[in-house]
Amino acid sequence: MRIATTLLMGATALTLASAASLAQDSAKPAVPPVASRQAALASSGTVAAKTVAPATSQAADASAPPTTDDVAAPTSDAAETTAAPAASSTTATAPAAQGAPVQEAKNNDAAPQIDAASQTNPDDSDSIAATVNDESISDYEVRQRVALYLATSGINQQLTPAQKTRIRGQILEQLEAEKIQLQEAVKKKITVSPVEVDKRINGMMAENRFDIKQLRTTLAAAGASEEALRAQITASIAWQKAVQDEYGDRVNVTPEMVDAELARNAEGANKPHYHVMEIFLPVDNPEQDAKVRKDAEEVLNQLHQGAPFPMVARQFSQHPTAATGGDMGWVHEGQLAPELNAELGKMEPNSISQKPIRSVGGYYILGLRERQEPLGTKIAEAPTGPTGPAGTLPLARLLFPVNPNGPKAEIEQIMTVATQISERYGDCDTLDKMHQKMNGTVFMKLGDTKLADLSPQIQKALAGTHPGEAATPFASEAGIELIARCDKKVVAQTAYVMPTRQQIEDQLFQNQISALARRYLRDLKRDANIQVRDDSKPDALIR
Repeated sequence: MRIATTLLMGATALTLASAASLAQDSAKPAVPPVASRQAALASSGTVAAKTVAPATSQAADASAPPTTDDVAAPTSDAAETTAAPAASSTTATAPAAQGAPVQEAKNNDAAPQIDAASQTNPDDSDSIAATVNDESISDYEVRQRVALYLATSGINQQLTPAQKTRIRGQILEQLEAEKIQLQEAVKKKITVSPVEVDKRINGMMAENRFDIKQLRTTLAAAGASEEALRAQITASIAWQKAVQDEYGDRVNVTPEMVDAELARNAEGANKPHYHVMEIFLPVDNPEQDAKVRKDAEEVLNQLHQGAPFPMVARQFSQHPTAATGGDMGWVHEGQLAPELNAELGKMEPNSISQKPIRSVGGYYILGLRERQEPLGTKIAEAPTGPTGPAGTLPLARLLFPVNPNGPKAEIEQIMTVATQISERYGDCDTLDKMHQKMNGTVFMKLGDTKLADLSPQIQKALAGTHPGEAATPFASEAGIELIARCDKKVVAQTAYVMPTRQQIEDQLFQNQISALARRYLRDLKRDANIQVRDDSKPDALIR
């Protein structure tokens, strides 16, 4: 089983860190992915209680369907609440059963809500990294959040000590902001139930196509706890509720506003449309500009090293879209600020901006997930046949050596790994890098190959594939095989489709509450007392 475990960890890292993380299922509609205003407001109800609940999880049955109801959450998935997140005595993590169906995160239904502001085991918290309004952030919390970020980014082996130090500083600043957000939620007597956290985790797993066992394996390998992940998600949900409680009934989207936006969409129908991802780092005052620019450059460097855009956005972005992995939705040419629009015009689908972009309020890093051509454009079908010289295909092969007569559970597990790699395949060079991280696999470039020279099994697997795609994995006498095409990927073109009136109304609501959320957090930060300890100077505090 050793090879299966090793491959499982490697594939989970690929699932989380693949360069194809900007890609989205083609079945999703080509309109801004926003939740309804009614749904956003429905989650703003509060219960008179003293705390916010970052409940620990148990492995569970499949009774709670995965969900991705993160839309309209006006912050990144964020933060622990106080000191170290000790394991709860009321819950336990049950091991996943062999051969069981894909598991979902689910709490113990009998478990009470957990006090997010309660004291934890002092042995887990060795020193104080910062204080926010007299509440401490421990070094343990910071270490856990760094480990959590590295576990989900898949770039920890590529970071220098200096880069890790900068990431720690960025995460500490994020924890400070999240501490402020949680304090505000507690003032409003807002609660977050374990079930709400479970739904968010299930949605994340469904989006990335992995189960609870794979998630826990990846976290454990990086030294991160599941409790840290749940506390981070709890803080995000709590802030979402706080903003909706503060501003939900003040947002007013009139029929006239919808009419005007529909007219603007009609005017832009003959222009290219972009499905945009964003990471936003605010500049609250001019003195911070140089520092924020440097932070943005470091975040961009992590993305270029392979960190998945949604994970980085959830961790570092200070825009409400962080809760949905930085997904801004669809915009047309000229709809954003000129400097942002100019950068989008130079980008290819599934690419990231080459540098941070200074715009209104701070620095942006953009990701272009998809592009749509103007309304009515005739779209040519993508080629499927040979693209190399003399009717050949440039191919690569990734082999997972395994005895075909070995344990069924092990073979199924490796096939799951290979399928995940196939679905997230970027290019042959990336496949080679993944092979180097997965002990026991064999990688070879087959070069330009004639289909007729390949086995019937490989020909069948490659049938219907497009340039730059990987075939569906299959079992052979040598093990589990994955054949990939090394030719340049052809991005499938689509044409713009006008959004509905309801979609426009939802987007206007989201835009208004996002702007209010940014102002809300800015004001809370301004009034907060934040002190950060400088470890280079014993007993000295900075900021």
